Amino acid sequence: MINTMPRAQDSAAMLARLRKRNDVCLMFVDNAFVEAADGATRTLLNPASAEPVAVVAEGGAADANAAIAAARRAFDEGPWGEMPAQDRARLLFRLADKIEEHADELTRMETLNNGKPLRETGYDVADAAGCFRYYAGLATKPQGQTYDVPAPSQSLTVREPIGVCGQIIPWNYPLLMAVWKLAPALAAGNTCVLKPSELTPLTALRLAQFIEELEFPAGVVNIVTGPGATVGATIAESHLVDKVAFTGGTMTGRSIMRAATGNLKKISLELGGKSPNVVFEDADFATAVDYALFAIYANAGQVCSAGSRLLLQESLHDRFVGALVERAKKIRVGDGFDPQTEMGPLISKAHAEKVEKYIATGRDEGAHLACGGHRLEGELGQRGNFIVPTIFTQTTPQMKVVQEEIFGPVLVVQTFKDESDAIRLANDTIYGLAGGVFTNDVAKGHRVLRKLRAGITWLNTYHPTYNEAPWGGYEQSGIGRELGTYGYEAYTEVKQINVNLAVEPSGWFSG
Repeated sequence: MINTMPRAQDSAAMLARLRKRNDVCLMFVDNAFVEAADGATRTLLNPASAEPVAVVAEGGAADANAAIAAARRAFDEGPWGEMPAQDRARLLFRLADKIEEHADELTRMETLNNGKPLRETGYDVADAAGCFRYYAGLATKPQGQTYDVPAPSQSLTVREPIGVCGQIIPWNYPLLMAVWKLAPALAAGNTCVLKPSELTPLTALRLAQFIEELEFPAGVVNIVTGPGATVGATIAESHLVDKVAFTGGTMTGRSIMRAATGNLKKISLELGGKSPNVVFEDADFATAVDYALFAIYANAGQVCSAGSRLLLQESLHDRFVGALVERAKKIRVGDGFDPQTEMGPLISKAHAEKVEKYIATGRDEGAHLACGGHRLEGELGQRGNFIVPTIFTQTTPQMKVVQEEIFGPVLVVQTFKDESDAIRLANDTIYGLAGGVFTNDVAKGHRVLRKLRAGITWLNTYHPTYNEAPWGGYEQSGIGRELGTYGYEAYTEVKQINVNLAVEPSGWFSG
């Protein structure tokens, strides 16, 4: 394994562009880069080496409240909500241009902070620019309806911005998740308080610099770094916040949902998953094996929609598992800056230990460890948070490794007899985010997809995501949808307007 960490001067040059004071990267509140109110900081670590990357302001409740107040003023008193859609769109188009102009820098910064391979972060940066462009275009498109009602009335609806939107995002797609939240909210005319993960705030803070350079009105976008227990909780509880959008774990989603009841704020929750990937015996074998690997090992399995449960038709099992294990062992695990790397580290030491506990649980429960189940060997494995691709077979539906979201490179294999058995097993979960089906019988594929209790499904592929299509899940995988027109509408209120075209007394009362 070639270890080609970015040269120290390269990392220093990237981080030097971030706004700092006393070598501390600053958060962005009311168009100013500021320290935490109490001066607290956090040292970020490179997941591949455990080496310090940067020191970032660690916000708290006071910082979150300052950002919320700025967003409230910007919405209630500022020009953003009244700005013509064409002008908002123009700024979002220019923000997309900025991302593309700095694509290489953002790609490398994301890999340095998050650990995933450069080829993955490169796709994320391109998608982020595309997302801003999509919603910039959508901002000027027709949004309302008119109704044919009895004369002399005219009835219509319009969509208006909700107001102040709190947005809380995870660490697995730092820049892309920020853009998924900001782009539709800003296009619709809202103001935002964004809380990136405390582990991966760097690209969001670089985005804040682009927003400052483009002269967005003060308070329209605020980015507060810090932990969920303080910053996130303050956003969720504040009565000055009209909507909270969260992507992350289901347990935290429940807490946010409870906190939001204080002022019955709107909520969007994109939560966990334990998604099935169903392979029938008539599937194209090479394609199904290839996508089974991609479904679980992309981003080291740290994907909410990961195909973490592989359901194989019984007659296919032995041959498929043999091919899968052979290829899984060949996946190049290493530092994200190494061009040969195909799978990077987990985000943190604590998360790697959590995944290791699940692997130990799988063994204790009686599952057969077909491959993996350990840290990467060698010097790189000793320093970084690397766990090699892992596969469990001989599982039962009741096992924790089958039912609970592991969020790591751990695949569990189940078997099914026929179509109805596959559907039953696929839906045997509290989640309902995603699912895939592989078969050369297109009619059967559509039948199974229609029966899956999941919001995102794929036939003979896995993982493609489009800004134009909605993203979200059933059951405990969340509430609402992001992306597409659905994601835009989630940041709007619908107002009914009735107009009397005959301005004269109604005559309802005789007196």
